[in-house]
Amino acid sequence: MPLDRSNPIVLVVDDSPDSLGMIHTALQIGGYTVLVALNGKQALDIVDRIQPDVVLMDAVMPVMDGFESCRQMRNLLPLTPILFMTGLTDPEHIVKAFDHGGTDYITKPLNPDELLARITAHVRSAHLIGDARAALDSARQHVISVNGRGEMLWTTPEARELLAGNGIEVAAGEFRFSGDIMAWLGSQGQMQDLIIHTPQQPLIIRYFKAVHADEHLLRIVDQHQLLDASVLEAALPVTKREAEVLLWVAQGKTNREIGEILTLSPRTVNKHLEQIYSKIQVDNRAAATSIAIQSLLGMSV
Repeated sequence: MPLDRSNPIVLVVDDSPDSLGMIHTALQIGGYTVLVALNGKQALDIVDRIQPDVVLMDAVMPVMDGFESCRQMRNLLPLTPILFMTGLTDPEHIVKAFDHGGTDYITKPLNPDELLARITAHVRSAHLIGDARAALDSARQHVISVNGRGEMLWTTPEARELLAGNGIEVAAGEFRFSGDIMAWLGSQGQMQDLIIHTPQQPLIIRYFKAVHADEHLLRIVDQHQLLDASVLEAALPVTKREAEVLLWVAQGKTNREIGEILTLSPRTVNKHLEQIYSKIQVDNRAAATSIAIQSLLGMSV
């Protein structure tokens, strides 16, 4: 049976038949399409093929537990809300869930009304963040269009100017990227950024989106216009270190990844986030991300 994509898709990862039955019924009544995995490994296999709108993850399961599954899943779903469902109320397990990339948690036994309310709120926030990120990308406007062979179809004036400033004169239909461009395009951004060497400096080419089967939008990252944490420090009541943490949160990094980037422990990152939430008057990561993106765009918050 083909997957119904007209409704938001929820991936439920749980090895308990009783929980699965209750959750499946509640979500279907709430208008969601439900996918089921019995352990973390099955969940990873599913998200490798299908991108859900939200993931409900049990913490303790055979084969692969929810913590490790969430950590690996973040490589495929950097922005998707992942909600832990668990009877574990120990603070260390809650912190562990967030450290491994969890967005929120809800304790068992689950209340169907609360579950639906949380899912709806997270799906709405994720869509708002996605829209804001698209606006953030388009604001730079260093966008180029290529076909599957890497041949230039069109560029924005800003992209053409940036390329020309680095010694590359382009015209539609007359320029083709060299290297293993076809394999890179086929991955649709799952591979690392493409580096183009120019007479002036290396240019970072980032996959943006597929228009259709033979047209891809790419974005040139202007290294002189990379976002700076000082913008957040100036716009929001946060310290320099908190601004650095918030900048990486806005780019979809987990606490563990932020810790590696800033040489901090995940627990220290979490403490910074607690201070950030209090200072900008939000209570979750999604809301903080939304405010950060608006600030980076120069919008009032």
